[in-house]
Parts: sequence; structure tokens; C-alpha cells
Amino acid sequence: MIVVTGATGNVGRALVERLTAAGRPVRALTRDPQRAGLPETAEVVRFQPDDPAALFTGATKLFLYVQAGGDRTTEFLAAARKAGVRHVVLLSSAMVAEGADETHPIHVMHAGAERAIRDSGLEWTFLRPGAFATNAFQWAGQIHAGDTVRGVFADGMSAPIHEDDIAAVAERALLDDGHEGAVHRLSGPEAISNADQVAAIGRALGRELTFTEVPPEEAGPELFPHVPPHMLQGLLDAFRASVGATPEITDTVEKVTGTPARTFAQWAEDHTSAFRP
Repeated sequence: MIVVTGATGNVGRALVERLTAAGRPVRALTRDPQRAGLPETAEVVRFQPDDPAALFTGATKLFLYVQAGGDRTTEFLAAARKAGVRHVVLLSSAMVAEGADETHPIHVMHAGAERAIRDSGLEWTFLRPGAFATNAFQWAGQIHAGDTVRGVFADGMSAPIHEDDIAAVAERALLDDGHEGAVHRLSGPEAISNADQVAAIGRALGRELTFTEVPPEEAGPELFPHVPPHMLQGLLDAFRASVGATPEITDTVEKVTGTPARTFAQWAEDHTSAFRP
């Protein structure tokens, strides 16, 4: 049995779909099982962080979304180990790296989870993806409304990764031997600017979309509706640093799965329904 936390998130959902398609027993944890919309062959269970022991009965492996354990990550992992879990695959972040800003909130959160896992006595694999292609969903509301997208740092560069490519690596790490103790740094196959991402979404929709740059001091909840206020400044700092920079590009997806990582244009084609009115 493989327990998947964050099962209705972008990566978690893709992983559950992959594992069930492969005929593997999956226990998908979600706060609202009735609305999860996950494959029928998955065992969909309400996530109860106050009673973690009940979540792991019969399980041997765990896919951990970093926010699942929250302040109780150590207790969460101890319950998993006591129940028989032996290997945890963590969805971490590329911000955990040598020389990184260790005060950045995203670094603090993921490095703390990695440390707790190392100390837990469990076998582990860490996935450290860079920018997610799904970050482009932040522009969906504006694209529904018109052909202009307002955002910060039009020339900011990244190598965004398709969520299903992350899930494909997670699947292999959970099912194949040899990933214990591995740190997999993940990216998409090419660098692309924010403005060019918007243009690629437009091409997938058959529309011409324009990116209009907004000064970062004017950015707020209207541009980043899903970003917690305490994390916004750190995110803007990371975007600012990406202007004129060369993002990290790895071939880890292909090495682990045998299939090259998908481009942002392919991601946009896969998600046109999210951008249609």
C-alpha cells in the first residue's frame, strides 16, 4: 500500500492516477473525500492529522507533500514508521541547495521537512523541482477576461516542469529499487520567460495574448490570489533574481523515467480547458 498525501493537488492527483493505472494499491489522503474526484480504484481517505496512525495501516511507502505534516511532521513520520512504512518520497523544492538563502520561507519549510525525514529512520528520496508549470494558473482569470495579462517581470526566466513529469519521477522512486537516499533535482527541458509562457498559452488557445509588466511594488492578492501574504515578498525576490538569469535545467526526468521532460508549450496544450472562459 502506498499512501499519497496532497492527493488532490496537481502532483498528487497525477501520481494517484499513475499508480492506480499501474494496478498499485493506493490510499489517497484528502480533506474532502466526497469531492476528490480520484480514480475509483484508489482508497480515498479523509486526512486526519490529529490521528496519523489510522492513515498508515498496512502501508509500506509514503509520498509526502511538505505541508501535510505541518508543525507535526516529526509525529506524522513516527506514526508512519510505527505502522510499517519504510520509504518516504518527499516533494521538496529546488530552493534547497548549497549556497541558497536559508532564510527564504520556501527554503525553511522544505529544508525542515527534509531534516525531519533524515532524522526519522525511514528510507527517503527527495524530489527538488524548480518552477512548476502550474504556476501559470495564476493568469487564468485574466485570460478568461481578455487578451492582456498583467504580471511582474516579463523577462523573468525559468524552466517550468509539467506536474505529471514530477509524478512520473515519484512513481519510479516509489516502485523501483535504487532511489533510496537519492536527491532528484527536476526541471523542464528549456528556459522560457514569463511573457513567452503567456504567448505559448495563447497559441494553445488560438489567441494572441500580451503580457503587460506591472511594477513589483504594485503586486498583491489580485495578481497572486493563492500566495500567502507572508510568502509574497520572498516570491517576488525570486522572480526579480530570475531576470537575466539562466535557470537550472536537468535531464533527471528522462534519466529516471526514460521519457524526456515536456516543454511548457506541451503543458499549455494539456491545460487549455483551464484557460477557456
